[in-house]
Amino acid sequence: MTKSRLHTPEGVRDIYGKECKNKHYLINVMSNLVKTYGYSFIETPSFEFFDIFSQEVGTTPSKDLYKFFDREGNTLVLRPDMTPSIARATSKFFDPDLKPVRLSYSGNVFINNSSYQGRLKESTQLGCEFMGDNSIDADSEMIALAVKNLQTVGLKEFQISIGHVDIFKGLMQAANLDEEAADRVKDLIVNKNFFGVEELIAEQGITGDLAKLFKMLGKMYSEPSEWRDFLDIAKGYPQIYDALEYLQDLYDILNVYDVTKYVSFELGMVSSYQYYTGILFGGYTYGSGEPILRGGRYDELLSYFGKEAPAIGFAIYIDQLLMALERQKIQIYVEEKQDVVLYSSKNLKSAVAKTEELRNSGKQATMVRVSSSEDVKKMEELYKDSNIIILSDDID
Repeated sequence: MTKSRLHTPEGVRDIYGKECKNKHYLINVMSNLVKTYGYSFIETPSFEFFDIFSQEVGTTPSKDLYKFFDREGNTLVLRPDMTPSIARATSKFFDPDLKPVRLSYSGNVFINNSSYQGRLKESTQLGCEFMGDNSIDADSEMIALAVKNLQTVGLKEFQISIGHVDIFKGLMQAANLDEEAADRVKDLIVNKNFFGVEELIAEQGITGDLAKLFKMLGKMYSEPSEWRDFLDIAKGYPQIYDALEYLQDLYDILNVYDVTKYVSFELGMVSSYQYYTGILFGGYTYGSGEPILRGGRYDELLSYFGKEAPAIGFAIYIDQLLMALERQKIQIYVEEKQDVVLYSSKNLKSAVAKTEELRNSGKQATMVRVSSSEDVKKMEELYKDSNIIILSDDID
């Protein structure tokens, strides 16, 4: 029984030592960066009413939520996603119609993943939300800020992959696929089974230009010129054509930000979050089997909370980013040596004064009482990686 008390539940873990220091360093560095872009930090509760994350909102499926009840019998959930909480708080406290609202956050989210997925059930996110601006300039600012965040923690090899929800929606509508068939296509895309997509559309009797447009879903593009042939074909399908043109214009603005070397386009990108209405994007790098960043535009989410306002945001998955940086052997945090003041009882006053002097200068300092020369030797060995200051001259 005692042994079991030392273990954590499946999907959560203790973080300590160097890893914990590295994690908080990442959060601090990126938090300081987003403040320079005019984003103000906000904190929302770790649990909310169930309705905040209901199927109608289009967030995490109910089976993946941690649900419980309060004293009044209301169903509560641990937040699986920060964006609906930020949207709720914005609708309550801010007026995006008056001026754009830029908010940032860091906190833990909770998703009851299946055990076979091997994912953490509690993880940390840092993100930004930009509400009240539906322009392409807002979209480009967010992607540029996402790139800058990854750069500022030392990451060099990464890609921000961009898509648009209207490409998939436009194809489904043009093909006149019912909800079941559309879900099958979506599952095939998520699993990168594009041969399966071709078989399915053949089964549905889809041919000609529309069938050709389905082929663009299985490719990655470095720049819009690479999908020019599809753009010509898409002229007969306004929703798809407008999305492709929008991505082309977005690329031109990102070029001004000088971040296009980190950008690619995934025209078949889809998301499990149903509240996205425009561009989607995800961040990827070596050493992480999962995305290190996800984001997109969600112009209709705030209306669920009584506020009509466009919005776009992204979340950085701190745990995945930390793993990637460590596997790429990128030094995250250079820790200064700690100062350890060894003192005897007669030197207490001098030790306190010395330790406070060190702390006031910004150094890490701690005090350790010793009573013999043998104690001094033991402490010198125990704190061999620290700077030792001895104030125990009365000890032989």
